[in-house]
Amino acid sequence: MDKLKLLFICSMNLHRSKTAEEKFRNVFETRSKGLSDKLVKEDDLDWADVVLVMEDDHRKELGLRFPQKYLEKRILCLDVPDIYLYNSPPLVEVLEERMDRYFTKDGKPKY
Repeated sequence: MDKLKLLFICSMNLHRSKTAEEKFRNVFETRSKGLSDKLVKEDDLDWADVVLVMEDDHRKELGLRFPQKYLEKRILCLDVPDIYLYNSPPLVEVLEERMDRYFTKDGKPKY
């Protein structure tokens, strides 16, 4: 079975989504983009099976920028506030906890 393709999105793609991309690439195919820097494009959304945003505002912004793709894609919010540094143990811990809501350890969706 092919790995799910996950696109992680946060504001700048410096800390949260970049850490998630690297942390989960052994289980999923992963990419990360930002909304203010390293900008997400329609091609990124086309590539992804699932889009994971760090905050609900990111989901809303995707809806404004890409209304048609927004309706077509599964977009999940991880609820990870912008208070963590890149690859910090507390960030990795909260990402693992939030991902457990949606996926099994071997990469199968729970939804």
